[in-house]
Amino acid sequence: MPKRNSDNQFVFDDFPEFIPNLSPEEIFRLGSFGGTYWRPIYSDVTEKNYKNIHKKYPDSWWKGLPNEWLITPYENYDKSINKYKVKVGTTLEFWELKGWITKYNPYGWMHWYCDFFSGKRGPDDERQVKRWVRTAGPKSRFRRALINLINKNNSTFDDFTISPARRQTLQHWGYVLTKKDCK
Repeated sequence: MPKRNSDNQFVFDDFPEFIPNLSPEEIFRLGSFGGTYWRPIYSDVTEKNYKNIHKKYPDSWWKGLPNEWLITPYENYDKSINKYKVKVGTTLEFWELKGWITKYNPYGWMHWYCDFFSGKRGPDDERQVKRWVRTAGPKSRFRRALINLINKNNSTFDDFTISPARRQTLQHWGYVLTKKDCK
């Protein structure tokens, strides 16, 4: 398992630019994906059905979490469990059409992150880390836009009224804004 640095970010020696500050367990415990991430799916990419994939990860990640936070059908997405109470993201079908889903992780980025965090390395690592850098990295559009809004409103990193959708998106990608980000 990866270690945290002095900024509370996870460090992966093989990908030093990948520095999320949330583990997969923390992402789900904060309430993410409206409870739908690990729902049973049919993948057009692999032409297979999947269910209970989350059970291959440590039981401790899910201990105490209601099943509704993990396997709810997408049409029953529940934004009330999301930390920032907003719905972000889109359907698996949309992600597949965009080419963001590969045969290696039919559920998508979070599926990949669970594998990667657990020590599994694969042929999609470089692409997924680049996606994280563009989406949640230090100079990413979501993080920069959120910081700019906070500064524009003369507010603080923990004013959750400022752009809850961006915050939820960052959370889905393993990052929560810190005081240090807004200096």
